Amino acid sequence: MKLSSKIKYIVFFIVLINMGYIFVNQQITINRINKNISESQKNIDGLKKENQKLQDEIKLSKTDSYTEKLAREKLGLIKQGEIPVIDSKK
Repeated sequence: MKLSSKIKYIVFFIVLINMGYIFVNQQITINRINKNISESQKNIDGLKKENQKLQDEIKLSKTDSYTEKLAREKLGLIKQGEIPVIDSKK
């Protein structure tokens, strides 16, 4: 009887250690997955902000005032009756 009792304790102890190992391993995996989710969410938020900025730029580019600004800055065009000013520093 004494040997059978010792075997039961050994088996119980092995099962307990195995359950502890599985629990710790699962917690590590859950923490890693949560970290990945958090990083992905930050990435998504950044991309949403960039997307909104680009959408705003598209809306702005469709306005007449933006087209006029580009024509003045990039092409050097002026309105009829205006006197062009040339910056000598450029």
